[in-house]
Amino acid sequence: MPSVHRTRPLAAALACALLAPALANTPPAAGAPTAEALQAERASVHAWRTQRLDALTGDDGMLTLAGLFWLKPGDNTFGRGAGNALVLDNPSLADTAGSFVVSSQKVRFEARAGAGVTHDGRPVSSLELVPDSAGEPTLLASGALRFFVIERAGNLGVRVRDLNNPHRLGFLGLSYFPVSTAWAIDAHFEAYQPAHHIKIMNILGMEQDMESPGALVFRKDGRDWRLDAVLEQPGDTELFVMFADATSGHETYGAGRFLRVPLPSGDSVRVDFNKAYNPPCALNDFATCPLPPSQNRLRLRIAAGEKTYAGAPAHHH
Repeated sequence: MPSVHRTRPLAAALACALLAPALANTPPAAGAPTAEALQAERASVHAWRTQRLDALTGDDGMLTLAGLFWLKPGDNTFGRGAGNALVLDNPSLADTAGSFVVSSQKVRFEARAGAGVTHDGRPVSSLELVPDSAGEPTLLASGALRFFVIERAGNLGVRVRDLNNPHRLGFLGLSYFPVSTAWAIDAHFEAYQPAHHIKIMNILGMEQDMESPGALVFRKDGRDWRLDAVLEQPGDTELFVMFADATSGHETYGAGRFLRVPLPSGDSVRVDFNKAYNPPCALNDFATCPLPPSQNRLRLRIAAGEKTYAGAPAHHH
C-alpha cells in the first residue's frame, strides 16, 4: 500500500547515521544542493503533503463524492426510487427526498414531508439554494449524505457527498516521486499586460474563460519552458497551473496535474514541482476537472510531485 510519508523508523535512523559523516565531510559539487537546502525542501514538502492528505480525506474532501446530477429547468425529483429524475441508490436517502426546482438560473429544494432532509440540523420544507459559484453553497443533509448545488460554465448541478463513501473508507494513500531541490525552481514571471483570457475545457467538455495574469518561464534540460498560470477567482493570492508533461499517462495521471504558486510581487517566483498534485478526477468519477490548455502540455519529463493514484477510477461519467 503506497504511503504518503510513512517511514521505517529504524531504517531511517540507520540511514541518517550512515549519511551524516559523509554529508559533513564532503563539500557539495558545484551547483549541487546543500544538505540544508534538501532538508528544508523535504520539510516543506512533508508539511504540504500532510495538509493535502487531511483535505482529501476530510468530510469535504474529494473522496466523499458520490454523485453528480445536472439539472433541467423545472422540477427535478431526487431520491432512491427509480421513478425520480435524479436517482441515487443510497440507504441514507428516502425513496423520494424531494425536488430541485430550477427557474431563471435559481434552484429551490422542495422537500417531501418526512423525508429526513435537513439544513443546519433542522428539517427542510422549502429552501432556495446558493450554488458554489456564489459563495459557500447551501448544504443539505440526509443521513450520511450531503448535497449542494454547483455551477459549471452556466450549467447547474447537484453534487452529492457520502461521508461513508467506500472511496474514503478504502483509501489507498498517495505516492510521490522522491523530493528533489532540482524541481524547486526560481522561475521568471512574465506578466501579461493586459491579462490574457484562456479558454479552459473541463473533463466533461464544458468550456470556461479564465484570466491569465502571466506565464511562468523556467530553464530545464538546456532550454526554456513556459506555463500559462490562471486565477481561479478574482483577487486570489495564488496562481493556478494546469499542466501535462512526459510523465502524463505513464507515472502520473493521464489528463495532467495541478500546481499552485504564490502570486509574484515582482518578476520572479518559486515554482515547486514537488508539490504538483493530481486533479480530483484522478481519484473520483464525480469531479469536473479543468484540463491543461494546449500550451501547457510540455515535452519535458517532470519527475516530481504526485504519481498516479493506485485506486484511480477506470472511467468517467
